[in-house]
Amino acid sequence: MSAGVPADPAATPPESTRLLNLPNALTMLRLAVVPLFAVLLLSDGGADDGRRAWATLFFVVAIITDQLDGMIARRTNQVTEFGKLADPIADKALTGTALIGLSVLDLLPWWVTLIILARELGVTLLRFWVIRHGVIAASRGGKAKTVLQSLAIGMYILPIDGLFGSARWWVMAAAFVLTVVTGIDYVYRAVKLRRTSARAMRAAATRRAGAGDEPGAGGGRRGTVA
Repeated sequence: MSAGVPADPAATPPESTRLLNLPNALTMLRLAVVPLFAVLLLSDGGADDGRRAWATLFFVVAIITDQLDGMIARRTNQVTEFGKLADPIADKALTGTALIGLSVLDLLPWWVTLIILARELGVTLLRFWVIRHGVIAASRGGKAKTVLQSLAIGMYILPIDGLFGSARWWVMAAAFVLTVVTGIDYVYRAVKLRRTSARAMRAAATRRAGAGDEPGAGGGRRGTVA
């Protein structure tokens, strides 16, 4: 960013480092787990409790790697453009597979799955839309949504019933509300980032043009006839 151009508070400046690193490896591992997770979840029409328990374990491990790769990347300054793109894609692949699998098994209504997936796909497309302007930092609501969504999905994957089985509906309801609300907030912040970035670029261009017009500046105007 040019000197004198104010930093956009809605964006995180892009950083780069080598592609092959631990955070990116964890992201790719999470992607590799998705097909195996799907097979375990859908085995025998979801009637195999043992395999569903293993599916839950794989889901939990994948969620843990999601938290680890971001933390390691930030703390060790190993943030890459690949990681910024691959990490949300891996997250959406995991949660999308889980939600679709639960609906296939008639454990979760299809309308819930479709609305959540539409939100997640929309946010991913917005990331591409604003990527040259910056990265929108995760909000507290977005982080809470991720935690509740992961907890709810994990509770649905587990072959449970009774009080614990009833509680998962309320957890999913809370996650659903946060999913919709934070999706709307993300749209607002993406539009704000684009507008702020465009204003900053126009202001920088105006300052450069003004500096070029100053007397004595290289390429500036010569004296005008009165």
